[in-house]
Formats: sequence, C-alpha cells, structure tokens
Amino acid sequence: MINLMRNLPTLLLGWLAATVLLAPARSAESIEIKEYASATQKPIPIALVGYTGEVASVLKFDLYVVGFATVEESAAQYTLRGGNSGQVEGRLTDNVSKAVKFGKAYSGGSLRTQAHALADDVVAAVTGKKGIATTKIAFKVVRGQNSEIYVSDYDGYDAKAVTHDGTVVAAPTWMPGARRLYYTTYKFGNADIVWHDVGTGERKVFARYTGSNISPAVAPDGRHVAMILSKGGSPDLYVADPDGGNLRQLTRTREDESSPCWSPDSRTICYATKMGGRRVLATISASGGTPRRLPTSGVANPSEPDWSPDGKWIAFTSQMRNFEICVVPAGGGETKLYFSGEDPVWAPNSRTLIFTRRSGGGRVLSLLDVLTKQLKDVPHSLGICSQPTWAR
Repeated sequence: MINLMRNLPTLLLGWLAATVLLAPARSAESIEIKEYASATQKPIPIALVGYTGEVASVLKFDLYVVGFATVEESAAQYTLRGGNSGQVEGRLTDNVSKAVKFGKAYSGGSLRTQAHALADDVVAAVTGKKGIATTKIAFKVVRGQNSEIYVSDYDGYDAKAVTHDGTVVAAPTWMPGARRLYYTTYKFGNADIVWHDVGTGERKVFARYTGSNISPAVAPDGRHVAMILSKGGSPDLYVADPDGGNLRQLTRTREDESSPCWSPDSRTICYATKMGGRRVLATISASGGTPRRLPTSGVANPSEPDWSPDGKWIAFTSQMRNFEICVVPAGGGETKLYFSGEDPVWAPNSRTLIFTRRSGGGRVLSLLDVLTKQLKDVPHSLGICSQPTWAR
C-alpha cells in the first residue's frame, strides 16, 4: 500500500490522507488477533463427463467458486454429462436419487458463453439460487502513476478498458440494471465524480464541488447515489439523485467519513467513520437522522463495508496485523476473519466475495466462496488490480 502511495500524484496523496481510505489509523483498543474462520460447508462433489478444453476449464472454475468440487464419478453426488462439439450440451443427474435434474443444449454466442450458462443452470438446479457465471465486474488497474477502469466477465475474461482518462481514477460502482458506472477521476484536476455509459462511452460530471468528491455508491433501487464530499471542510456523507440533483448532507462531523454502501432495500447506508477516537462502521437512514455504531466484535479499524444482496451480512476490510477480509451480521455482532485482503464486494449470490489480494509484490483480484473457503484468483496480466465492483 505504501509503495502504491509513493507513485501517486501529490494531490491524490492529500486526498488519501484526508479520507483514510487505504490505511486507517490503528485503534488504541486492545484487540486479540483471531484465527481465520473455518469453512461452514463442505464442497458439493460433482463429476464432469465428456467436456474438453476451454469448456471443461470454464465449468470447473464456475462451479468451484460457488462451492462445488470436481471429482471422479464414483465419488460424485451429481454427474454433469455432455459435450462441446459445435455446441455445449449438459444433462445433470443426482447420483443418490438417480433423478435427472435437467437436460439441455445451448446455442448462440461462443462455447465459453454457453459453458457459463450451463454452469449457472447447474447451480440453480442444485441450490435453488441463481449462479454468477454470466455476471460482469468492473475494477481499477494501475500502471505507473495512472490508472483506468476496466470491465470484464466475472472471471476476468475479455477485460477491456472503458476509461482513457490518463490520470488517477478510483472507486467504480455500477448503476443496478444498467451499463453505467460512477467513479472518481482527476481528469479535470480535482477529485470529481463522473458517470460513464459502458455501452456508448457517454460521460457526464456528477459531482464537482470544491474539495474532494469521492466514493460514489448507487442504491440498489437506482434512485439515489451516496458519496463523500469535503465541500463543507470535512469529508461528510451526502446523497443525491442519479443525475446529481437534490443533494442532501447526512453527516456533519469533524471525522473522515468514507466508503458508503447501501442496504438491499435502499433505506440504510453503512459507512466508515470514527466514534470515540476509534475507527468504526456506522449506519444511518438514507433520509437522515442519528448514526448508529455497527458492532464488529473482535476486530479493529474496519473500513470498506459492502452489504450482501440478501441483507444478512456486511463484508469489510479490517487493518490489524495486515488487511483482513471480515464478515459481520448486518445488525452487528461477532465478526469472522476469512482471508488476507481488502476491497471485499459481494456477488449477487450473497456467498461469493471478490476482493483484492497481495501476490508476488503486486495485487490481484480473487474470488472467495465464503461457505467452503474455496479461493480462485481472477487471471489476467493487466497490472495492479484493485477496487472491484460487481454488476447487479
């Protein structure tokens, strides 16, 4: 983190120091460092029969990150039998009940696209929940002193730069149900928030007030955008309409609020701040009111919260010995450490996290199935990757 900061422009260093986005101050509170939480679910054993090449690899990856394990058919609870000659086909059988869960042939798009669709159908048939194999992510890529926002399939495939700002950019976030990204850019000489249409390339300034305009977060219903503005002298939490109008200030403190995220019903915002001299997570009604501290028992210096789409959990980064990925019940309580990393974001399935992990002197994006603790890196060679966000 320190090496990255040395490469950033002086203006950005001031912003990072003011908002404490990447390196929150250590708490004076005595916290016992806990061990990482154990898996709470065993992987579901599945056999893949008849698949070759890229299709076989895609199926294994897609199923692994949502809690499946590929095994020999003799040890499998389920068998997915099919092929990929010309098109992808699949027939899923429950080896215990001998029932056929489904049989289907896929057409249109590439074999890779068809394999993703098959993987999602397997997940739906076995778990009753939608898969994530056909979803998209956006993330930040740093090269030298500049950075750009990229969009790719959730597994890193077909990554493309969607910004060409030639400066420092940060904190992309999707408009739910649309191909629009909000993010912070220094293109105009200040930390300003813009929105960018991924399909057309259209871009408009969203927040360009005096001081820093950072950390946009779009509500799940798409009707409001939370952000951190320092136009009043101190970084505070604000909410506006998607076009930037109807700006409302929710917090008025001397502390450095940061990293807002929304509850699934779009009524509550969780963010990082300080209370009693300690960095904490807090929640506040989107219509305003008194902030409430969110208890995160057992960890210190929480930041970068993200609310699971099912409303049950909040993932966040804690800085203690290193940066740690943590999960706490949405109402607060006992916190579990899951992995070393930062920037956690929930997948639409509320069980897979994408986050930033340090590796080989750089940083990569990784996918973690919280229930089985199965981990896969998102493969690419773009540069230093961070700040992922999942399209929903």
